Amino acid sequence: MNKYFTFVLGLTFLFTSCKNEKNKTAETQAQKPMNVLFIAIDDLRTELGVYGAPQVKSPNIDQFAKEALVFNRAYCNVPVCGASRASLLTSILPTKTRFIDFRAKAQEDVPNAKTLPSIFKDAGYTSISNGKIFHYNKDAQESSWSENPWMPEGGHAVSYDPETKKVIMKSGNGRVYEAPEVSERVYPDYKIAQKTIKDLRRFKETGESFFMACGFFRPHMPFYAPKKYWDLYDRDSIAIANNRYLPENAPSSLRGSGEFKTYNFGEYEPGTEEFHKMMRHGYYACVSYVDQLVGEVLSELETLGLAENTVVVLWGDHGWHLGEHEFWGKHNTLHNALQVPLIVKVPGKAKGQQTKALIESVDIYPTLCDLANLDTPDYIMGKSFASIIENPKQSFRENVYARFKKADAIVTEDFTYSLYENGEEMLYNRKLDPEENKNVVADNSYIKVLNNMRSALKKKQEQATSYQ
Repeated sequence: MNKYFTFVLGLTFLFTSCKNEKNKTAETQAQKPMNVLFIAIDDLRTELGVYGAPQVKSPNIDQFAKEALVFNRAYCNVPVCGASRASLLTSILPTKTRFIDFRAKAQEDVPNAKTLPSIFKDAGYTSISNGKIFHYNKDAQESSWSENPWMPEGGHAVSYDPETKKVIMKSGNGRVYEAPEVSERVYPDYKIAQKTIKDLRRFKETGESFFMACGFFRPHMPFYAPKKYWDLYDRDSIAIANNRYLPENAPSSLRGSGEFKTYNFGEYEPGTEEFHKMMRHGYYACVSYVDQLVGEVLSELETLGLAENTVVVLWGDHGWHLGEHEFWGKHNTLHNALQVPLIVKVPGKAKGQQTKALIESVDIYPTLCDLANLDTPDYIMGKSFASIIENPKQSFRENVYARFKKADAIVTEDFTYSLYENGEEMLYNRKLDPEENKNVVADNSYIKVLNNMRSALKKKQEQATSYQ
């Protein structure tokens, strides 16, 4: 064998070995389970820059959206925190007797259901809960989590302004706002972010697959945030709702949330322009605060190199009224209480895109399982929107369903419809009336639409009651 032939043979062997090694590496990466980082934000409506809210400063979430798929028509199934979370985490719809209010517990309402984190836990993932995921930390705890759910001391009402507690309401709550000159490190949400970062670093070292749930309190009331976040806004220039009145022809059953009344308003009088500006200012400050913390968690995910193999979901648990119709909070079936922010990042998919597909919160459960190639129980009521991630322009659902107390609701591309147990109805043409200022249920020109909505609602009610 001459030297030239030996040289060529050696190069061929070297090239083939390198190619095989590269293919093995690619196969190993492809076979590695997809991690999940699920970020839940309490009371966050679509009041973010990426959703076209020009007053709000949310640079980190807006930047994340540039790397992800933004859902412009996502909705909760119950506009109250405890029930909304229990419904999402079991992918089961609410009924008159299930997932009713903030006290709802999955382990009591659907004791035999498998929770979303339990699916991942049973598949060998380390399943972690930091902050507020279930409303009650111990709800479905043993089956859902690999470790006891972690919560910082004090809960969401920790205060650092002595003035806050000078007037205590019967509810035990103090003032609804505070802006002390303190470090952002002192409030519980910062500690939730840091605990999540610590766990991400641990997973980087161990290499274990994870389902990480990180739940922030803000912008839930009370509006407590370091002064630096309040200082991001000039209160005098904050625009307030221009429809501070009930919708025309609103049924007597339509109510706003009374939760805000459990706080002291300090020097402000409800209903005044000053009150509206203060409340919006507080909400925006808290959104900017939590935006900073979300940014720190996502930055660490990138720094650790975990983002390449992690699905990230950012979700608000329900909508929130910011003074529209003189309502503050959730607790009804108007659009502002039902629509939620939903931003999903799947590595290599739909980067910086948006979709108008109608999505229910119960759809998140099967989607995450689908992306991780995990089977789901037959009884779940959501359906995977993984196909939307592949093609954001396609449609998904004809309608979505929600329920709160004595009202059931259907949302379609152009309309929202509500039926109360006493027979009262609401129908809003959001294409012509996006602020829902006129209930057109008595307008005969909408009779066909009304009948279609009634029929659609009946089908969803039947689906919801199919789980026993």
